[in-house]
Amino acid sequence: MNDLTIRPIKNTDDPQIGNLIRNVLLEFGVPKVGTAYADPSLDAMFDYYLQDRSAYFILENEGSVVGGGGIAPLDNYDGNVCELQKMYFAPVARGKGMGTHMIDRCLAEAKMMGYDGCYLETMSYMEAAGALYKRYGFETLDGPMGDTGHHACGVHMIKWLK
Repeated sequence: MNDLTIRPIKNTDDPQIGNLIRNVLLEFGVPKVGTAYADPSLDAMFDYYLQDRSAYFILENEGSVVGGGGIAPLDNYDGNVCELQKMYFAPVARGKGMGTHMIDRCLAEAKMMGYDGCYLETMSYMEAAGALYKRYGFETLDGPMGDTGHHACGVHMIKWLK
């Protein structure tokens, strides 16, 4: 893990990042239904993040995809809020501060795009992720904003950017 870099997604990344996300979700015992596992976009991430006011970043190590994270408009929500999406890392990339770098990159992009807030959903037992989000000032909500289709995710958080 000598050469970790964060860069925008390329169309050739789709198979690697889709498999990585599914493997991480399986590792953590996340349900396949009602979570990112079932998202059709996992097989076409590059195309999905071409939509307006969206971005996805790949964490790469010596040519291999070892993580990723991105933002996109919050589905089925009328406000000016994006969602932090599909931020997952392979075991080899964890504990190296890359979550911090990825959130920095995603939040900077969200601010540059003029979003008022950044929303996320996660599982309560993903404790390291929850602690990271709280350190960044994400606040826990009583329920979901919008409708992402991720009804199995029990933790909903927001960080206001303005």
